Amino acid sequence: MKAIFSWFVILLGAAEAQQLYITTTGYPDRPQCTQPASSPEYCFHPFSYTLNKTVCDFCTEAHDHAYLWPNYAHAVKHLSPIPATTTWGNWLLNQTVITARDTTDPYGQAAWSRLWQQASIENYTTTGLYSTTVSPTPVPSSSLVLPPANYFGPTDCYSFPDDFVFGVAGSAAQVEGAVGLEGRSPTILEKLGNTTQPKDYVTNENYYLYKQDIQRLAAIGVKYYSFSNPWTRILPFVLPGTPVNEQGIKHYDDLINTVLDAGMLPIVTLLHFDSPLMFVDGGNLAKPDIGYSNGGYQNETFVDAFVNYAKIVLTHFADRVPIWVTFNEPLLYSFNFKGADNVVRAHAQVYHFYHDVLKATGKMGIKFNDNFGVPRDPRNASDVQAAIRFQEMQLGLFANPIFLGKQYPDSILETLPGAKPLSEQDLSYIANTSDFFGIDPYTATVVSPTPEGVEACAANSSSKLFPYCVVQETKTRYGWNIGYRSQSYVYITPTYLREYLNYLWNTFRSPVFVSEFGFPVFGEAEKSDLSDQLFDTPRSIYHLSFMLEILNAIHEDGVRVMGALAWSWADNWEFGDYKQQFGLQVVNRTTQERYYKKSFFDLVDFVSSRMAK
Repeated sequence: MKAIFSWFVILLGAAEAQQLYITTTGYPDRPQCTQPASSPEYCFHPFSYTLNKTVCDFCTEAHDHAYLWPNYAHAVKHLSPIPATTTWGNWLLNQTVITARDTTDPYGQAAWSRLWQQASIENYTTTGLYSTTVSPTPVPSSSLVLPPANYFGPTDCYSFPDDFVFGVAGSAAQVEGAVGLEGRSPTILEKLGNTTQPKDYVTNENYYLYKQDIQRLAAIGVKYYSFSNPWTRILPFVLPGTPVNEQGIKHYDDLINTVLDAGMLPIVTLLHFDSPLMFVDGGNLAKPDIGYSNGGYQNETFVDAFVNYAKIVLTHFADRVPIWVTFNEPLLYSFNFKGADNVVRAHAQVYHFYHDVLKATGKMGIKFNDNFGVPRDPRNASDVQAAIRFQEMQLGLFANPIFLGKQYPDSILETLPGAKPLSEQDLSYIANTSDFFGIDPYTATVVSPTPEGVEACAANSSSKLFPYCVVQETKTRYGWNIGYRSQSYVYITPTYLREYLNYLWNTFRSPVFVSEFGFPVFGEAEKSDLSDQLFDTPRSIYHLSFMLEILNAIHEDGVRVMGALAWSWADNWEFGDYKQQFGLQVVNRTTQERYYKKSFFDLVDFVSSRMAK
């Protein structure tokens, strides 16, 4: 079934006269713009934490980006030597696979099985409902009936730029399942949490249901689909010179083709939290020597191994993928200097390979997590300085060299153990190695100075405020929550989003890509009636208010926002938790059936009705 990108009206019989399907103008009773907004002009201006309308002193017109995609036959010549491909079996306890006889082959079936045995993942005995790719079925028109319209809603008349990227996102570890099947080897995430928490072994079974999932996204009007490649499904033995998993390559090759056939475009992230367990355990799975919270990024072999893995993926798929992300939110797994430094260096090498060696002209970037630090009192210089430090610690650590060719911030060099400046040669090589500034701005946090003082805190790694050395709160100085609270850490903070976009654009001088944003409605998973879960008004408020502030930033502040990806396309595994339901679709954990939530219709309608004609 081809994607439904135009909207249509279907009039039902008398008994169903009040039901409307997706239409060319969205909800029929919603105010519509009568005059299109003019094309935005992008400009830089000095940033301050008190946001006002600005006057542009330098503006550029938006322009189309031409793509040059080398196919595999052309790109593979840049791999030396060309890696061998092979296949492995599945891993479940007590299966005969552990008795494989090819014990002398360092990369054979027996060696692959030992990776799982040494990982000591005793409880991995569960498989899902499916063991092979499921053929899709058409999405029934009854699933596309519009929910009741919101009484209150945005009444703006701004349009998104022609090249605005709108879509949804997910990650392999959180939706695929099949973790020990078809050659994939262990990652950090199979060791996450305690034995009572849900694992990533099954999740949404997207590994086998991807064709149907893509069909559902296309049917409701999604334009871009963002997913991640799991490193250990491509290279089970992880390191350069080890064989490539033929089944993994074929799977993602078909997934990409399925996205394109559906009329959408793929966005691929190379590493989304699922670091190979080999790095986390220092190369010896039986004797862990690196904490899981470090994600293995500080391992000595990490940079060369990641770059090798990225080259293999790019040579296979760069011909069909217009947007690439090297690392997802590296701060969460690399907040030690060695790990962060490795990320910066590895990212730069992959960027240069993509653009300078493959001569590809798609977009290559990196995405960060950072809940925007707003000063407790913007008129208080100490609070403002604390907010600046907060941003430097989270973003400047990576973004200073990558986007500006600038040294690591002093706050980093003076705080993180082992931190040392980059050489001028390194800075020159790393500078300007991202085509966009990816950010996952789920919410904001209120920041103020630490009572003990920054210097005392920075010198005391046992301080509860180390290494940020600022106070982070979710209440304003007047005692109000910073926004409407969710099931997790997220608060609805759209007005701060606009200020944040201004900060990013004017500080790092690169198009801003809102690469994730989403909201888990409080108590949604506890609602026993499916219809109550589907009518998710708080999530609609979150998404529409964020999208409206993106439009305001584009048209009123001259900020170039490249696009926005909603997290997530369905409720998924939130690292040991199914109660934080960020998804735009409900997933029945017994049957794996999916159901569109009201917020999905609201979000797609908001964007489609505001796309420049």
